[in-house]
Amino acid sequence: MGVKLLFYSHFFPPSIGGVETIVLSLARGLAEVRTSHGSPEFEVTLATQTPAQSFDDRLLPFRVLRQPSMVQLRRLIRLSDIIHVAGPALSPVGFGLLAGKPVVVEHHGFQVICPTGQLLVEPEQSPCPGHFMAGRHVECLRCRSDSNWIASFKLWILTFVRRFLCARVDANILPTQWLRHVLKLPNTVPIPHGIETIAEGTQTPSLLRPPVIVFQGRLVTTKGVRVLLEAASKLRSGSRQFELMVIGDGPERDALEQLSRTLELSSFVRFVGRLSAVDLESAFLNASVVVVPSLGGEVFGLVVAENMSRGLPIVASNLGAFAEVLGESGLTFGVGDANQLARQLTLVLDDAVLAADFGRRAKRRVAEVYPRDRMIEAHAKLYRQLITSGNR
Repeated sequence: MGVKLLFYSHFFPPSIGGVETIVLSLARGLAEVRTSHGSPEFEVTLATQTPAQSFDDRLLPFRVLRQPSMVQLRRLIRLSDIIHVAGPALSPVGFGLLAGKPVVVEHHGFQVICPTGQLLVEPEQSPCPGHFMAGRHVECLRCRSDSNWIASFKLWILTFVRRFLCARVDANILPTQWLRHVLKLPNTVPIPHGIETIAEGTQTPSLLRPPVIVFQGRLVTTKGVRVLLEAASKLRSGSRQFELMVIGDGPERDALEQLSRTLELSSFVRFVGRLSAVDLESAFLNASVVVVPSLGGEVFGLVVAENMSRGLPIVASNLGAFAEVLGESGLTFGVGDANQLARQLTLVLDDAVLAADFGRRAKRRVAEVYPRDRMIEAHAKLYRQLITSGNR
């Protein structure tokens, strides 16, 4: 029998997002790892609070338990050799520690240093300077987009609890070195997310005229689409022709479409919603540049890395995680700065040689630094160390 590995992820397909993508890729990869004798090294079970809906779990190479009760979760933990938690979820981390099992937390957000988990000052929509860690807790309590002080107080208290628990787990896995310095946790293990190869060779940025600027992501405030629309308005005021394709859906879509009309961008901007995998690849074949204008909440930048792997030039906000993932293979702009974003877009759109060079560098960087196989093997190595260390 292989090592009994329990994954817990609150979010999992059919839900769509970066956590879901990484957890699925990681669990699938670990289930396929073989010993020297050809037998599975890890017996993977995944527990999640996400309902299956039309998703067929039988197609996965591991067992999935949807919406387990607390009794079921505790039993799973007792029967497992290692507990891997995607994010500092209180119940699985707490139960795992009480059961004396090796517990690993992989951080996909800022829940141990920020009550909202976004590291964003919600009223101003600006990056948080670190109020919680600096002891400015009144600022944390004020940091809400509504006036629900009870909910704010609860989130603030839970941040202390999560930090207390994560200081006692066997490993805190972080996808960027930048996040390591921000969270300031013990027992940290840097393991970058791994990207599956999307296409052979390097895609040349489209030379279509007008050029196509692409955004992909959930239409929520933290993704910064408003900033992108404001930058598009500035490009339009300079009599520049372009098409902005907004891929994705979310609660902000109606407001963003209204803003597009207000800025007189209706003939320049297309909101296409969620796309199938085939349609998504077709959309990116026509892309001249990809913009990732997030305001906060990013610990890695999966959309950045995925589009780097397509060989496309990227313009991203200069959040610490984005800057680390991009390296010298793209351009950044100040968070929330529509003027600077417009200038950076102009640089890429006006210089086909520069755009192609960024695409080649991006493709090469992903292949060298963020391959999926390296992510799988780094996790497997950590689990082996925990099993053989005899610390528990």
